[in-house]
Amino acid sequence: MTGLDRARAALAVGDWPTALDAVGRERSTDDHPELLKVRAQAAYGVGELELSIASWEDLYSRHLGDGAEREAAWAAGMVAMFLMIDTGLMAPVRGWLRRAERLVGEDADAPAHAVVAMTRAYERVMCGDPVGALAAAALAIELGERLEVPAAVTIGRTATGRVLIAEGRVADGLDLLDEVAVQLMSGEVDPLTTGMMYCELICAAQGLALHDRAREWTEVMERWRHGSAYGGVHGRCRVHRAEILRVTGPCDLAEAEALGACEELRPWMRREFGWPLVELGNIRLRKGDLEGAEEAFLAAHEHAWSPHPGLALLRLAQGDVTTAAALVADAIEHPIEVPWKERPPFGDLRLAPLYDAQAEIAAVAGDAGTLSTAASALRDVAERHPSPGLAASAALATAREALLAGDTDAAIDASSGAVAAWADLGAPYETAGARVVLGHAHEVAGSAGRARMEWEAALAGFAGFGAPGRADQVRELLDGRAVGPPPVPTSGGSISATFRRAGRGRSVCFRGHEVLVPDLKGFRYLERLLAAPGREFHVLDLVAVEQGTLRSARADAGLDGVGVPAVGLPVLDDEARAAYRRRLGEVEEDIAEAEEHDDLARLTLAQRDRDYLVAELTRAVGLGGRARTVGGTSERARTSVARSLRYALRRLGEEHADLGAHLDRTVRTGTYCSYEPDPLTPVVWELGG
Repeated sequence: MTGLDRARAALAVGDWPTALDAVGRERSTDDHPELLKVRAQAAYGVGELELSIASWEDLYSRHLGDGAEREAAWAAGMVAMFLMIDTGLMAPVRGWLRRAERLVGEDADAPAHAVVAMTRAYERVMCGDPVGALAAAALAIELGERLEVPAAVTIGRTATGRVLIAEGRVADGLDLLDEVAVQLMSGEVDPLTTGMMYCELICAAQGLALHDRAREWTEVMERWRHGSAYGGVHGRCRVHRAEILRVTGPCDLAEAEALGACEELRPWMRREFGWPLVELGNIRLRKGDLEGAEEAFLAAHEHAWSPHPGLALLRLAQGDVTTAAALVADAIEHPIEVPWKERPPFGDLRLAPLYDAQAEIAAVAGDAGTLSTAASALRDVAERHPSPGLAASAALATAREALLAGDTDAAIDASSGAVAAWADLGAPYETAGARVVLGHAHEVAGSAGRARMEWEAALAGFAGFGAPGRADQVRELLDGRAVGPPPVPTSGGSISATFRRAGRGRSVCFRGHEVLVPDLKGFRYLERLLAAPGREFHVLDLVAVEQGTLRSARADAGLDGVGVPAVGLPVLDDEARAAYRRRLGEVEEDIAEAEEHDDLARLTLAQRDRDYLVAELTRAVGLGGRARTVGGTSERARTSVARSLRYALRRLGEEHADLGAHLDRTVRTGTYCSYEPDPLTPVVWELGG
């Protein structure tokens, strides 16, 4: 069996590493065209995005050299499609589409026509050209049906649905997307297209705040992806699961999914990596991890991705109301024109989350004018794009507006509607937030008892969701406005427990049940947490303690706390740097053509592509031309500690279910880790050994 035969067999069962090993990573346009195609597919499957795209480019060059223009056009279309899927760089996409179009010319039966049309449809969607997108999508559907390219039909219909929704024709757009869902479930479309279009269906629902529909489609995608997903589709599905959990809770599970998505998508995404980072930031903000949220939002910004409204709301949570108001106002006035599929690409629908945040910030600032403007804009968006979630957001903004104006009856009516709507949607965090506003309205109206009842319900909602910071804020409301004597907590008594070294293992006793377990690395981290309940430890400190070193001494030695130099991974590897330089040339061609045709919109987008590529190349090179690195010290420590702790807790839970359940509830992981037992039933740990 030849290497190509072994690779084909491996591809058939989704064994991408074996397939890539069989054909090798060394590029050569002298390779057989089928080998180049297999290398491109296998490289994408294992996460070597630049090698995958370069292999499609090699296939294009090989076909062109052989005079096979129809095949070369098809390969050029594939380069354009893969660039569009993960890089967010539309100028190179347009360049490769032009190459394909020149090659097929008047060859009406060339399948490349369908590939070009479907890719062009999404390029136009992402660049905010609804007219061009609808025209290209209609052509993709027609060509896909005539030339028997199912992916073109599916992508054309999906692009049409998303444009219709963005233009306010919501019912028509959703009907079309439902038809797409049926086609995807039929299995007639290839796995990559299926996964990407499932992702598109969910993104469309999320953009409309149709959380129930997004949840249904996410569950379908989750069931489908096991054994079927290709490339970065696994990670995209995890982002959607994180989005759903951000709404339904629990917050810890949402963060775990978002972190997992970031790890999985890192090999594939470039500019679009800002999407999972922003989701991670949003979740951490709700959780109350303000430092972690800022880390995620600023990382998204570094990828030229808008971190708003999350970053503006973070500034509000940090007490900087002035900056929060300025940030959200600027984001509304000057939205970042980044091509994206993950959110509404154009129109007022994409501004709805910004108006929602602006209303919340203006209410805190007491800015009646701005609050009225934001509430009015939200009502307009909700009327133009019918959706229970958008209607609930508009109702809450209206309640805040009425409350600030002193119209308590209107505030009570609007906030009561928001509470009911969010509760129907299964969104406990939003429901609790609306209850806080409703409580304020009742308090101003002179009904302290009703106010307290709403705040108590809000406290339970935030606590159950996993938002301790918001829960503490509501406790302060209740403490400051108590009606009658507050309830006196009763203690259930303390629990004595042991967690001691015993030879090469650990002797663990909890609630009278004793077990012996191996002394895993995660148990050494856990011991430090148990020794100081309620205290937060930075992951670097935990690593240093586990190694028996001091963090400062480690830093002086140039080590990361685990005995290896803190050099991390290259920001861009050699393959990526070479690819970025090639794309810079393609961007310059697009800029020249845009200038020639006085196409200012295209010119602006192309210049942003150039700025992004130049920034990435600059960021990747340090003093003396040395490659800069990322992924060192803190981020690797966070991942390592979390993985070790989770594994150790899982093993412990297998041996001692009661203790495992207790630690699952009380151990928090992230950049900062802690053990937070119930203060009414403290656990007295005997440690050491």
